[in-house]
Amino acid sequence: MSSYDALRLDTGHHPAEVEAARLVLTRMGISPEELVNTPGHRKTVPVFAEYVPRVAEAVSVGTSRAYRSYWNRVVREWGERRLDEPTPSEIRRLAEHIRGQVVHRRNTRGGRCAVEHLIAALRCIYSHAVADGLLDEADNPALRVRKPRRLPSTRRGLSDESMSAINRVAGQTGNDPMLDTLLLRLHTETACRRGGALALTLADLDETQCVVLLREKNDTVRWQPVSPTLARHLRDHAEQRGAETSDDALLRYRSGKPLTRRRYDHLWHRLGQHLPWVATQQISTHWLRHTTLTWVERHFGYATARAWAGHTDSSHASATTTYIRADLADIATALAALTGEQHPLAESRK
Repeated sequence: MSSYDALRLDTGHHPAEVEAARLVLTRMGISPEELVNTPGHRKTVPVFAEYVPRVAEAVSVGTSRAYRSYWNRVVREWGERRLDEPTPSEIRRLAEHIRGQVVHRRNTRGGRCAVEHLIAALRCIYSHAVADGLLDEADNPALRVRKPRRLPSTRRGLSDESMSAINRVAGQTGNDPMLDTLLLRLHTETACRRGGALALTLADLDETQCVVLLREKNDTVRWQPVSPTLARHLRDHAEQRGAETSDDALLRYRSGKPLTRRRYDHLWHRLGQHLPWVATQQISTHWLRHTTLTWVERHFGYATARAWAGHTDSSHASATTTYIRADLADIATALAALTGEQHPLAESRK
């Protein structure tokens, strides 16, 4: 029995009506089998209060930290609404409402970052809903809301004089100058981000080859050369403050507790009290990254600076980067010039 016969028997319709239906289906590119085998109804779309916690459990710690406050705001505003209810215009209204509540500081940029993060947080929720089969891609309203255009960063590389002043004040003030100067040296040599430094464990330090294993944003992992002096001080610091097993945090307070982001906040607040230009320009740890990478690019070229930074995203890079990649020896050679110390990996290249 053909599919059309089955359709005729199931409906009980006149043959002429069935034939007319067949013609319509043919023009639409749909076969009777597709009608018979149509899957069941889509899962019930949950409300935000129910679904957001499930998304928060499924993402990385870094993603959860970045979006948590925005997810909480969405739950407060739309907690009892289904995911498929908000429209793009409602998302824009919520974004503008959040923009208007941003606390204005010297480095505030009109609430652009808050709007961008809200849209990104919503896109994260909806991408999981699409993957779970709760919505179709076309039903994602957050994709139809444009993020604000990013303005050029005001950060820049610092001068030798500025770096000297920062290191001098850090070493002469505060309740733990040894820790603060060690942090500044680590970020200056590696150009790592705060998250990369805080994630370091005892097992991530190879004192023999003078490298540390950095785990940073987007789950990137790389070995980064450090000077023999820094490697030795990192080892001494960890051992003196109670790091014993391979999984113990490398950077620690005097009490032996692992370092947190609050140490950075206190450090730059104190530096701003003694160096007014630090507070005025809102200088932070990320400025050290700009400083080092600018120096590397000027003296050793773009390829070495890109490798030093740990950049792997090729979306904004030219095809030339495929052929001019720098390796660990290139970074170690540049580091030796920066610190004035020989590096084992740089020597092995001769």
